[in-house]
Amino acid sequence: MSVVYDCAREPDRADGLAAAASAVRAGRLVVVPTDTVYGIGADAFSSSAVRSLLAAKNRGPDMPVGVLVGSWSTIDGLVLSVPRQARQLIEAFWPGDLSIVLPHAPSLAWDLGRSSGTVMLRMPLHPVAIELLREVGPMAVSSANRSGHAPVATADEARDQLGESVAVYLDGGPSGEPVPSTIVDLTGDDPVVLREGAVTIAEIAEVVGTEVRAAG
Repeated sequence: MSVVYDCAREPDRADGLAAAASAVRAGRLVVVPTDTVYGIGADAFSSSAVRSLLAAKNRGPDMPVGVLVGSWSTIDGLVLSVPRQARQLIEAFWPGDLSIVLPHAPSLAWDLGRSSGTVMLRMPLHPVAIELLREVGPMAVSSANRSGHAPVATADEARDQLGESVAVYLDGGPSGEPVPSTIVDLTGDDPVVLREGAVTIAEIAEVVGTEVRAAG
């Protein structure tokens, strides 16, 4: 049975974070507030948990799941290398609304979908999400909605769509305008913005000091 914790209140917040951490370690799903929209998350290194996440969303592996981290340094163990432009963008926008795509470390045994050897990483700017990530490590996280439905801005909206497929709902209050993160691909010679969201192409270009183009 799903349990909802009001993270605006103590000790509910502490109890909720402990329950969420226990659920993630057991391969179950949790819903967490982020600085963009609410997310449904699982242990990034558990293939079965990621499959459960995709099933809860009614989504296939053709759209890989991104990974949220709780600190800058975490990514060093997740990717093949961290190029200069990635460091620049991390320093400028993390924690925040920028997702970065890089080749993942070949030693990692994870299955995030058909990612072609890459991983999309972000550090969210939300205290509840950060605290959980620092407790359990990297999490596979996608927007907490069924495929084909709009992203959700509250825990109640997430529960309406995902129901008992999620073990723990962490209610951090409304997330505000449901603006997605910007996704920038750094797997090639030049940055390519796959999706422009909260961070603009112009802002990215200013940080990296080079032309940045949109995909397509």
